[in-house]
Amino acid sequence: MDRREFLNLTALGSLGAVALSGCAGGGGGGGYTGPMPIAPAPVAPLSGKVMLGIDVLAAEGFARLKGLRCGLVTHRAGVNGLGQRTADVLARAPGVKLVKLFGPEHGIDGVAKADVAVGHAKDARTGLPVYSLYGATRRPTPEMLSGLDVILIDFQDIGVRSYTYISCMRYVIEACFSLPRPVRVVVLDRPNPLGGEKVDGPFLDRKWRSYVGAYETSYVHGLTIGEIARWAVATPGVLELDEATRRRGTLDVVTLRGWRRSMTWNLTGLNWTPTSPMINSSKAALGYAMSGLGCMDSGFSHSSTADQNFRFLTYPRRKAADLMAAFGNAVPGLTLQPQQQADGTQGVYLAVGDWPKLRPTAISLFMLRQACVWAPNPFGGLSAGKRELFIKHLGSEAFFDELRTQGARIDLARWMKRWDGDAAAFRARTAPFRLYA
Repeated sequence: MDRREFLNLTALGSLGAVALSGCAGGGGGGGYTGPMPIAPAPVAPLSGKVMLGIDVLAAEGFARLKGLRCGLVTHRAGVNGLGQRTADVLARAPGVKLVKLFGPEHGIDGVAKADVAVGHAKDARTGLPVYSLYGATRRPTPEMLSGLDVILIDFQDIGVRSYTYISCMRYVIEACFSLPRPVRVVVLDRPNPLGGEKVDGPFLDRKWRSYVGAYETSYVHGLTIGEIARWAVATPGVLELDEATRRRGTLDVVTLRGWRRSMTWNLTGLNWTPTSPMINSSKAALGYAMSGLGCMDSGFSHSSTADQNFRFLTYPRRKAADLMAAFGNAVPGLTLQPQQQADGTQGVYLAVGDWPKLRPTAISLFMLRQACVWAPNPFGGLSAGKRELFIKHLGSEAFFDELRTQGARIDLARWMKRWDGDAAAFRARTAPFRLYA
């Protein structure tokens, strides 16, 4: 399975997630190719919802950016609390000179499929150039950054290590800091939709750092993008920079107002804008954390309809009763709901019965082991390329080798205990860089 297949098969329901909202941005219509008019917009209110970094910046009167030439790295979900694109907010902000846009995987409009190269373009609404960071290069070149005083980063992450926006952020920071005259980096913070309390799952070995695992963290990392940036910039060895270069750079994080670590997305008061084609709801964001790894090369699939992405598990020639027997009581806090689709497909829906008890990644580990029960070990004969891709996502070469050789006899309890220790150590290392209680 290549990465495209993984993300097609793997990209909160019981947590009462806010209803899906459409993208607030988008290109112009018809044959018009010039900039679209942008109407002024009020700042999002504080009451009843978490205040995003972009809204805090606006409430401050954009004082941090006055007179500076700015670039913005963003995507479809880069919107303010009213659903208006951050690009549009900055383009009309008094005293702000927004001159360039940059887009990550899936493009700045969020419609490109996973692992599909995106080209440079022109933004229809602002008329600004959009430089792709998921095409010929994944790092902004010195030419792309020329003339900028500051670059802003506004990504909605989903709290999972293999989701590539935090990788893009690392590469942007490294590129900005590496210039002879470093470009200042400003991160507009956003909530972690899984909250900030859960740190769970396989830990990434440094040897396997890649674009689908740019940081040595647990699979579910429990940080906001602003907290990741603070930890990365302040800690030697997290960024691929020598010490002198790391220390020359400047990072500023515009913090959230009203967010607490106990808040999952449904408690923020914010609408969800799709972060990528398959993460079309906050339910899918949690589903990615739960079932993403378990669908890699195992034979399991994760969805049947668009409203079930990463939440509806099926396995070839197995009925819902088989999945209930295999996993029904395996993961505390997880409730499996048997379902049959209109076409007769049977599976189970992953619902959250008790969030405080749930280990999000546990079901994936049981899926990997169960795949070795229901079929000859599917991991024993993977090609070198598929083996590498699997390890890059999961993070542990030793775990893969045990799964490959031991199959259904793999000792999951031992691995989960080991990763619990890694998670505790990671919490301790990152505690000084946490911005929210």
